[in-house]
Amino acid sequence: MKIVPVRAFQDNYIWLLQEGGKAVCVDPGEAGPVLAYLKQHGLALEQIWITHHHHDHIGGIAGLLESFPQCRIFGNHDIGAADNQVAEGSRWQWENCSVEVWETYGHTDSHLSYIVSVSDNKHVFCGDTLFSAGCGRIFTGTAQQMFASLQRYLTLHEATLFYPAHEYTAANLRFAAHIEPENQDIARAAASEKMPTLPVRLEHECKVNPFLRVHVLAIARRVEALSGKALHNDLEVFAAMRELKNRF
Repeated sequence: MKIVPVRAFQDNYIWLLQEGGKAVCVDPGEAGPVLAYLKQHGLALEQIWITHHHHDHIGGIAGLLESFPQCRIFGNHDIGAADNQVAEGSRWQWENCSVEVWETYGHTDSHLSYIVSVSDNKHVFCGDTLFSAGCGRIFTGTAQQMFASLQRYLTLHEATLFYPAHEYTAANLRFAAHIEPENQDIARAAASEKMPTLPVRLEHECKVNPFLRVHVLAIARRVEALSGKALHNDLEVFAAMRELKNRF
């Protein structure tokens, strides 16, 4: 199986999985770039997986269906175009891939992630929940939901690859360095940055992503100092850090 990013808008990635002459795309915010790639490589689009309802993730569905009317749309209950409504624990097979759906609420209150297993390798299409060195802004979800979703990702093997829907890595690393100025892994990541920076391994994120490192005492103390309030547990550290990032 081959997985490639198709650039859309200013910083979106529409991920395409391809096997033989067949393809799946994740979060097509616009149809044009996807159709161009499919045509160039002679691929038939069989499935679309949607993580959440924001327009930059669903805006291309109608255009893709015009060219591939038999394509199946997978999404949560609030995705009107979804002819296959999925939720926590939904599973299916596509070619040699096993797909499982996780509820990863926080960015929205209906956000999903698609966990793809190929042999012993896992690939996570995480939409706007996890970014490299960061996490999504909280809209209709809650800080507690986002924290729980990120903690759940940490139960996966460190070699798991994550495929976020946006290229925010440079800005996120600047904030990470603001939170952990002595972290040499962050400094090295910023110095060696290349485009695209994704996908990214969980092992790397555990070293550079402050939202996955709230248990580190130095980070908790730094966030307390920057936010000007006492923080009593990891969730409070996470919520205060997310607020700091909103204003950074």
